[in-house]
Amino acid sequence: MSNSCSTAPVAKPPRFRLITRKAAKRLAVLFAAIALGLAWCWWSMIRMPGRSHTGELSPLTDPQRATADQLRGDVQMLAGTIGQRSTFYPRAFAESAQHIWRELEAAGYTPREHSFVQRGTTVPNIDVVLPGTSHPDEVILVGAHFDTYQGTPGADDNASGVAATLALARHFAGTPQPRTIRFAFFVNEEPPAFWTGDMGSWVYAKKCRADGDEIVAMLSLESIGYYSDERGSQKYPPPLSLCYPDTGNFIGIVGNVSNRSLVRSCVGRWREQTPFPSQGAALPSLLPGVGWSDHWSFWKEGYPAVMITGTAPFRNPNYHQATDTPETLDYERMARVVDGLDDLVIHLAGGQP
Repeated sequence: MSNSCSTAPVAKPPRFRLITRKAAKRLAVLFAAIALGLAWCWWSMIRMPGRSHTGELSPLTDPQRATADQLRGDVQMLAGTIGQRSTFYPRAFAESAQHIWRELEAAGYTPREHSFVQRGTTVPNIDVVLPGTSHPDEVILVGAHFDTYQGTPGADDNASGVAATLALARHFAGTPQPRTIRFAFFVNEEPPAFWTGDMGSWVYAKKCRADGDEIVAMLSLESIGYYSDERGSQKYPPPLSLCYPDTGNFIGIVGNVSNRSLVRSCVGRWREQTPFPSQGAALPSLLPGVGWSDHWSFWKEGYPAVMITGTAPFRNPNYHQATDTPETLDYERMARVVDGLDDLVIHLAGGQP
């Protein structure tokens, strides 16, 4: 009997993969597609020409100080003396329309009233026209709503936009540009009319479309009076906080994706000519805040439009509150913004947006 022993080969344990090679390739393709999608979003929606102004602001010029005084006076009249203004307060609503009308007449215009009935009250959109010299059929429209959220005096939202529109109307009076310029003042931007057929700017935009008006750019001035140099004072709808500064000291130029060329043109011009911080974005319309003003109405009718804004609820703690009062606004910075808007309107009214 033999004592020798033979050694049998030992089987290797099975190899376990957390992920197969085929699945790994699929994930790599997915991640690459996501990366490309994010890069496209940044390039087409977030990236803007030029660089925002940084550093100290230069001292106000004498004309800017005069503009600041005018802005303060109009905001004080609308949000201080008159106060709450909407169809819930028809007398105050009428007084605010009368103030706008008187100021436009004093500037040398002949105002036009475009009235309709809402909640049993006749409410007037108001505009004035500065005919163009060489392209009168092409229109640049600057507009702001003069109603307030119920129970608020609405200094920033939106006496600030109305005051700026009045200031621009005064600046351009008697100095026509190649394209026609209209300055418009809308009713019923706030709830319950917001995004309904009773929204004043939508009524106006529908009439423009029915009349065949060629509006080549609409600027909606919305809540442009509140600024802060405190870190953390600026908020955004997610995930935009990853892309923009957290200090609320800038003016925003906002449009939807379809209007990104107009947004980029406005931002580029602003950064070339106006030493005031700016941020721009061309974002999906359903993102919170993107369509929250009168520019939305012009999108609905197929017109190019952007919002010029201090971002309202994403910065101003007084938004839609009784504390939205005239003394909370920064009229010197507003005057600088009006200067930038003045140049931007000249740019749009003299060339292709």
